[in-house]
Amino acid sequence: CVADQEKDPLFWNTWAQRTLKNALTLQKLNQNTAKNLILFLGDGMGIPTVTAARILKGQLSRQSGEETQLEMDKFPFVALSKTYNTNAQVADSAGTATAYLCGVKANEGTVGVSAAAVRSQCNTTQGNEVTSILRWAKEAGKSVGIVTTTRVNHATPSAAYAHCVDRDWYSDGEMPAEAVQAGCKDIARQLFENIPNIDVIMGGGRKYMFPQNQSDVEYPGEKKHFGTRIDRRNLVEEWNNRMKNKKAHYVWNKKELLSLNPNSVDYILGLFEPGDLPYDLERNNETDPSLTEMVEVAIKILKKNPRGFYLLVEGGRIDHGHHEGKAKQALHEAVEMDRAIGHAGLMTNINDTMTVVTADHSHMFNFGGYTPRGNTIFGLAPMLSDVDQKPFTAILYGNGPGFKVVNGLRENISTLDYEENNYQAQSAVPLRMETHGGEDVAVFAKGPMAHLLHGVHEQNYIPHVMAYAACIGQNRDHCMSSSGASSLSAALPSLTALLTLIRLLC
Repeated sequence: CVADQEKDPLFWNTWAQRTLKNALTLQKLNQNTAKNLILFLGDGMGIPTVTAARILKGQLSRQSGEETQLEMDKFPFVALSKTYNTNAQVADSAGTATAYLCGVKANEGTVGVSAAAVRSQCNTTQGNEVTSILRWAKEAGKSVGIVTTTRVNHATPSAAYAHCVDRDWYSDGEMPAEAVQAGCKDIARQLFENIPNIDVIMGGGRKYMFPQNQSDVEYPGEKKHFGTRIDRRNLVEEWNNRMKNKKAHYVWNKKELLSLNPNSVDYILGLFEPGDLPYDLERNNETDPSLTEMVEVAIKILKKNPRGFYLLVEGGRIDHGHHEGKAKQALHEAVEMDRAIGHAGLMTNINDTMTVVTADHSHMFNFGGYTPRGNTIFGLAPMLSDVDQKPFTAILYGNGPGFKVVNGLRENISTLDYEENNYQAQSAVPLRMETHGGEDVAVFAKGPMAHLLHGVHEQNYIPHVMAYAACIGQNRDHCMSSSGASSLSAALPSLTALLTLIRLLC
């Protein structure tokens, strides 16, 4: 059923002309210096995920969904990012994080080290470390923050501060004894030791900060949540002791987080779960904050710095939903991240804040089957297979745990609740865990110098652009003042006037 207004060519012509008018305003480029930088990273958020999340967002508001705009859709500049790792055609989240945070492509499974480092070989760490844009921002006097729905020492956030040849070395309890003896440091320890005083740290991963067998504050009776540290260190206690003369707070639940007055907080360590945070669909609203709630507190704390801030925000469980073949979980995670993007936009100014939204890699996720307009995104295609005469959902995976055979034939899903939160969509190839996809991912950008993100780029280009926009890092030749407060375009008129004056005096 087509809406009456959509039958009229005037509707489409008017909409297109309005879009054209907006596009023409972009000819006047924003060449300001970016005081603030925000990177939203949707882990595993390939383009099919973006499209499906857009439809879901619309359908959650009782629209048909396809015509809906995500917050990221409203960004004026879009590019494609080539995600391969130096040794992998289809990338992982560690090597890609090194690319979009440190500006250098790297091997899969490694964080904050160049491709000269070999995964799991401790002795290849030293001398191959690469620094991140979070460090560049901190060294420039900006406040810096990390917010994630995964563990704070997971692949994506860890590349912002750690140099580790194995992304799985969360604490020394996950490291081979020989690597510890050789002097390699676990990722949790590096979070507190490598970059002094990261202003905002929020996510999960509590168990990696506490001594082995120490019970968890939230789940005292559950052994799987006990501390993992063999060195018996209590990293949270150490952080509290080190920060006691500063306006610093450690929190482990939503109530504690939201009871803080950000105006009287300069540093926050929020560890809300022993491992990853729960999926947004399963989140306990009383105990665990949403990504949007964490982002709001983070920005309120960070924006107090007159020199600005750098904030990394990861919607990290989009990836987990896809790996498990649970498209509904993944897409709701993407919608929640989009909500956080919109909220951050309301709290910042496009004139001085560069915001970039991208993914590290894609997934073997897609949807199709000639579904009619407004078809529920989790629903069936309108026809049966002309081979096995059975129904199929629009959403399918190329591989993963959704592959099921009954009596030698594809499972008949008509008896299943395929719109249930944890339904595993059918896949072509059976795997316990679905894999990443290898195609390019989108990069959405707005704010100062956002126009530099255009066309098709290597993934490691992203932090170079962001650093250039903020006058931090290695390329500052265009910055006319040591404070980085003025842009080249703003400085040129005064420079011309000065040269004219000198000419007159000579």
